[in-house]
Amino acid sequence: MKVRTKSKKVNKAWLHDHLTDPYVKLAQREGYRARAAYKLKEIDEELHLLKPGQLVVDLGAAPGAWSQYVRRRFAPKQAGSGGAAAGALDGTIIALDLLDFEPIEGVTFLRGDFREEAVLRQLEAAVAGRRVDVVLSDMAPNLSGIESSDAARIADLVELAVDFARAHLVPGGALVCKVFHGSGYSQLVSLFKTTFRIVKPIKPKASRDRSAETFIVGIGLKEAPRVSGPS
Repeated sequence: MKVRTKSKKVNKAWLHDHLTDPYVKLAQREGYRARAAYKLKEIDEELHLLKPGQLVVDLGAAPGAWSQYVRRRFAPKQAGSGGAAAGALDGTIIALDLLDFEPIEGVTFLRGDFREEAVLRQLEAAVAGRRVDVVLSDMAPNLSGIESSDAARIADLVELAVDFARAHLVPGGALVCKVFHGSGYSQLVSLFKTTFRIVKPIKPKASRDRSAETFIVGIGLKEAPRVSGPS
């Protein structure tokens, strides 16, 4: 009974935080599907990663807030703001997730598990031999609460995103990856440092203080991308 009461208190506290969160309210006003859009916005405004004309791959894309943000960045100014900035689009966005999401005009969406080889091949086919300018990964596993197990699941997704970036990024391209402070974090930072010329961990203001999440940004591959494409 005590556990159940504690759970109710946690849920009530989360709901209160959610309803009073300024980023939740801002997302509702500006037509974003989730407050996560402002995490990417902060990262982009600090590092200037996203520019019209690019090819962007959005991994772990549901419910679509990051793709919405990129969509707006790629929309000509005369298209205006709001929603997904429907209309003209200067750039290419390919989104992938296990979960489906409501279509966003101009965004190619693939549904599947990025850990599966067949899904990776579908993504490579969608890229169609083009070099990717920016890879975004907001992927996160279902957490069990067992630190060692969760760290291994997180690392697996990050390593897959890094492998994809190595194979497909333009030489000066960027990878933005969600990670979590705790077991295995320093190893993931080391992986980025061996892969990219510039590595910057960022904790956006839009990421809740109590959350262990942070983002690692890698810019500029140390080695030339491998030749890779649809089989």
